[in-house]
Amino acid sequence: MQDIQEIFNKIEKSKKEMKELKSAYKEALDGVQEYQLLQEQLKALREKRKHVEQTIREQFSTEMIKIDDLKIDIESDMEMLSYIAIAKITKGESIGITDKYSNEYEPIFKVKFKKVA
Repeated sequence: MQDIQEIFNKIEKSKKEMKELKSAYKEALDGVQEYQLLQEQLKALREKRKHVEQTIREQFSTEMIKIDDLKIDIESDMEMLSYIAIAKITKGESIGITDKYSNEYEPIFKVKFKKVA
C-alpha cells in the first residue's frame, strides 16, 4: 500500500500539469480571432438573458423568496440527516432509507483534506 503523502504529492503534481495544459489551451484559443468574436457575442447574449431572467424574477418575487427558504430548509435537513446517520453508524446500527418509489439509499462517506492556515 502506498504512503498517503506519496499519493498526495502525485495528485499535486497531476494538478500542476493539468493547470499548465489548460493554460496553453486557453492561450491558443485567445489567439484565434473567430474565438474572440464568439466570446463577445456570447457575452452579449448572457447579458440579454440575465436581463430577461431579472424581469421574470421580479414578477415572481414571492415564489423566489419561497425557493430561497426551501433551499435553506433542505440544506439544514440534509445536514441533520448526515449527523443522524453518523451517530447511528458510530453506535453500530444499520442505516436504510427508502424513497416513495421504493429505491433504497445507503450512506457514502468521503474524506476531504483542507489546507491548514
